[in-house]
Amino acid sequence: MLFQALTLPEPLSQGIDEAGFTECTPIQALTLPLTLGGKDVAGQGQTGTGKTAAFLITLFDRLLRQAGGGGQPRALILAPTRELVVQIEHDARLLGAHCGFSILAVYGGVDYQKQRETLRAGVDIVIGTPGRLIDYLKQKVCSLKAVDMLVIDEADRMFDLGFIGDLRYILRSLPPYDRRQNLMFSATLNHRVMELAYEFMNMPEEVRVDADQLTAANIEEVLYHVASKEKFSLLLGLLRREAMERVMIFVNTKREGERLQALMTANDCKSRMISGDVAQEKRLKIMRDFKAGKLPVLIATDVASRGLHIEGVSHVINYDLPEDSEDYVHRIGRTARAGATGKAISLADERGALSLEAIEAYIGHPIPTEWAEDDLFVTDFKRAARPVRSGKGPNANRIPEGGAKKRPRRRRS
Repeated sequence: MLFQALTLPEPLSQGIDEAGFTECTPIQALTLPLTLGGKDVAGQGQTGTGKTAAFLITLFDRLLRQAGGGGQPRALILAPTRELVVQIEHDARLLGAHCGFSILAVYGGVDYQKQRETLRAGVDIVIGTPGRLIDYLKQKVCSLKAVDMLVIDEADRMFDLGFIGDLRYILRSLPPYDRRQNLMFSATLNHRVMELAYEFMNMPEEVRVDADQLTAANIEEVLYHVASKEKFSLLLGLLRREAMERVMIFVNTKREGERLQALMTANDCKSRMISGDVAQEKRLKIMRDFKAGKLPVLIATDVASRGLHIEGVSHVINYDLPEDSEDYVHRIGRTARAGATGKAISLADERGALSLEAIEAYIGHPIPTEWAEDDLFVTDFKRAARPVRSGKGPNANRIPEGGAKKRPRRRRS
């Protein structure tokens, strides 16, 4: 189905054309006829299939055809992570460039007063994480009583991150569910999410695309079994052998990510690491550099596994296999987006192998296994310097030029 067949308002059609969209993806073709007709929809589709464009096109179409909200927000989009909020804002400004609506991204870590003043002055569309938005609502900076459309993106992740209480607080601040349109999209719609859907939506249509195939067909998956002490040796060999233009490497913990980045730096592999503890301004700069091609390797915890669209990611590497099976689907979905092809490589060490059976049961197929030849391992790599531990003084852990400190002899009494 072509977008021009949808008879959208001219300002919206112009934004779609400038974004380079011509033909609807399967999730768009199934949902847009319903959502443009005013129906509530809970949609599931593989990552990278155009769910964000589906709800943004519906949102702009509805706002263009209806009267304004008197300076209060007319549409609210909720997402679980700051990075996803920033990306949705970018896509909204692209598709809605000629629609004339004011858009504000509300999230923690940056611009508290600036966001507050902009929200108080009045905006049409708010895209935000629940926590920062609730903070402004409690201060009565704005009202959500004029919201005509609600979108919840990555709803299953909202559960994982414990946002359910915050969601219900925000829902109580909105008009009744039958006086607004409600859309919910995610790569996975489980039983818990659908319970929430029936709680805040008005008889939603459930739309699932490729529900039996959670991983995209254009992703080449491969698994290597490797001892934990040889993981970096194999990773370095893979990075040197494969034509990796832009790669995301996922780890389970911040500590492992920092250790891996130190090893990469010691071996002249340019990389940066993001996790939930990294300052927001720094995270955004790292993401900008990665998207612009200035940074070839991004190391990340699962803060970057959901919803982010980064063009040209040729490879995803699970340096650690995720403990949550759903995270495997979202991680490898960072490659092969919008019809492109990509490769997902997983390294299963002694600990990670414990998660393998559950992951394969969840995705419905075994991950093809390859056995690494000896020449693929890089054995002469440089070790990373150990981090300096904090002591009582600035030189507490410094080793003098003459060697290690000698312990003073104890006098015998």
